[in-house]
Amino acid sequence: MNRPLSPNSWQYRELNAKTPGLSHLSDALISLVEAGEPVVAGSADLQYSNGLNKFAARYPDRYIQFGISEQNMVTAAAGLATTGLKPYVATFASFLGLLCCEQIRMDVAYCAQPVRLIGHHTGISLGFYGTSHHATEDIATMRAIADLTVVSPADGPQLAAAIKASADYPEPIYFRIGRGREPDVYPLDTPFTFGKAIEHLVGEEITIIACGMTVHPALEAARTLNAQGHSVGVIDMPTVKPLDRAAILAAAGRSKVLMSVEEHNVLGGLGSAIAEVLTDEGTGVRLVRHGIHDEYSLIAPPTHLYAHYRLDAAGIAEVAREAMGLRKAA
Repeated sequence: MNRPLSPNSWQYRELNAKTPGLSHLSDALISLVEAGEPVVAGSADLQYSNGLNKFAARYPDRYIQFGISEQNMVTAAAGLATTGLKPYVATFASFLGLLCCEQIRMDVAYCAQPVRLIGHHTGISLGFYGTSHHATEDIATMRAIADLTVVSPADGPQLAAAIKASADYPEPIYFRIGRGREPDVYPLDTPFTFGKAIEHLVGEEITIIACGMTVHPALEAARTLNAQGHSVGVIDMPTVKPLDRAAILAAAGRSKVLMSVEEHNVLGGLGSAIAEVLTDEGTGVRLVRHGIHDEYSLIAPPTHLYAHYRLDAAGIAEVAREAMGLRKAA
C-alpha cells in the first residue's frame, strides 16, 4: 500500500532545499514532458538525493521507484527505451558507473538504446559516506564503453541545458553530476552542444581544462593568477566523450603548458583523454594532470577533501603555479 511520506521523514526535504543545483534535473525533465516528449524517470531509492521527487510529484505516472536495485533499474530503462519512451534514471555515481557497468555496456550501449544515465554525487562529494560511495573511476569506466557519450556539467543550469539537448540525441548518455551545491558558472538557458568545449579565458602561460565541479574553482584560480600578472586560460570540457579535439589542439598551440583538473582519478579520466589527443597529434606541449592521484580517497566532509586534494580554488592555483615552474605563493 502506497502511503504519503511524512514531511518529517529524516532530513531529506531539508537537505534537498539546500541543494538547488539538483532541482534543475526535475525542472528540465518537466519541461521536456510539457513539450510533448515521452519522458519517464526513475531512481534507486534516492529521489530526494537527486531532486527527482519534484518530477515524481508532478508526474507520478511517469516516475518509477526501483528501490535499492540499481542494476535492475538500468536494464528496465533499456527495456522502456525499446517501446519508444525516453528514460532518465539516476542514482549515486559510485553505484551507476561501477556496479551497473555490465548492464550499461550490454543492455544500453551495445543495444543502442537512448537511455540517459544520471550519476549524481560524483567524485568525493559524498565525503564522510566513505570510499565505497566515492566515484573516482566512473569517467574511465564509462568512456571505455563504445557508443556511450559522457557528460560532466559544471553546474545546475548547464545540467538543465544538457538534459534538454538530450531529447533527440541518438546515443545513450552518462551524465556525471555533483551534489547540487556547486556555484553557478552559467546563467539559465545557456545553449549546450554535445562535444563542444567552452572557452572562458585565453592564456599563453598555461591553459586549465576542467570539467564538472572543478570548473568554478578553476576559474577562480585563473582570475587570481591573472590578477598577479600571469596569462592563464580556462576551458570547460563538459563532454568528456566525444572530446572537443579542436579546442585542445588550439590551446596546445598557444599555451606553454596544459593542465587538466578533475574530481576523478588522474588515470583514465579527463586528463588521460586529453593526453591521448596530444599524443595522437604529435604535439610537444606539456600536460599536467591534476585530480586524485591513483589512491582511494579519504573520508571527510567534501569541503575538507577538496582542500586536501587541492581541488578548491587555492589548491588549483597552487598546482598551476607549480606547473608553470613557479614557487608557491607566500
